[in-house]
Amino acid sequence: MKWKEQMLSLKAYQPGRTTDDVKKAYGLKEVVKLASNENPFGSSEKVKECIHAYADSFAIYPDGYTGSLRTVMAEFLQLDEKQLIFGNGSDEIILMISRAMLEPGKNTVMPTPTFPQYRHNAVVEGAEVREIELLEGAHDLDKMADAIDENTAIVWLCSPNNPTGIHITDNELRAFLDRVPQDVFVVLDEAYYEYVTAEDYFDAREIIKQYKNVIVLRTFSKIYGLAAFRVGYGFADESLIAQLDPVREPFNVNTLGQQTAAAAISDQSFIEMCSSENKAGLEQFYAFCKEENLDYYPSEANFILIDFKCDSDELFEYLMSKGYIVRSGAALGVPGTVRVTVGSKEQNEGVMRAMKSFLTETVKR
Repeated sequence: MKWKEQMLSLKAYQPGRTTDDVKKAYGLKEVVKLASNENPFGSSEKVKECIHAYADSFAIYPDGYTGSLRTVMAEFLQLDEKQLIFGNGSDEIILMISRAMLEPGKNTVMPTPTFPQYRHNAVVEGAEVREIELLEGAHDLDKMADAIDENTAIVWLCSPNNPTGIHITDNELRAFLDRVPQDVFVVLDEAYYEYVTAEDYFDAREIIKQYKNVIVLRTFSKIYGLAAFRVGYGFADESLIAQLDPVREPFNVNTLGQQTAAAAISDQSFIEMCSSENKAGLEQFYAFCKEENLDYYPSEANFILIDFKCDSDELFEYLMSKGYIVRSGAALGVPGTVRVTVGSKEQNEGVMRAMKSFLTETVKR
């Protein structure tokens, strides 16, 4: 087979353990998944009503233009409909951008560690990957700007960053974008945007007005609780969207996904509740870390990265044995840590009890 050379060393995405897997492996009746940054409160009641009321034929293709959802989102964001693009999750839009712009001879600049699909897609396309180490959990924007040259096609920014939860401020972002050449495509991934409460955060809609080379990505998989439906979207200057859209697969957003996303966006009181509960949950973890003398990054997302200064995989396995699935920092490029999704008050208390138990047993050794 005549595979691309770079494909020979790539591995497929490895999803985390499912609750059923962990129940079976450890003989547990109850398992709490706090590994994939899903919404512990599910989705809006309006979404459930939408699904119950669905009566269209499953034999009909989805609206390839995502017309109804496009209209709803344009009104919600106060943008023109032509400034929007939709994907099978924001993952697909990342793939689309990479496919449209990257090739051998070009390079792409990104922080590390961050969302791994930026790098994965760049490798598939044969582009050079320039990774800049985070600075205390945050993007080192000065070094990222220094890494850009005449062959740079894409710069990836993730705010708040996954897995650290650190955000980019408005002043930091604008200072960076002022240094980026206009022919370099800047992707601003805001998957966790709705959880942000920092007062110095930027308004992405204002950013794309001033910087025509920026696209903003968001998703319905996190705070909206629609991960199973795979709906993501991006917005940018109309000319940029028009150039990117031919890469998009036809009918790429399924019919139920389009309808449930439109229902979800209409219930902002649910989103406000989830954001408020998330903030309270983060405070629970901050208090725990201070009590146990553990380092952590203050987060603007719905997860927290905690440094246990131990074998991440050992802690990961221990917590699973107690019925809690988290994400090992070893898999994220941050050994010694675990990333924990903020759950309900009771879920947070439960996983912290299990963590405390691990720390106690470790000390006894």
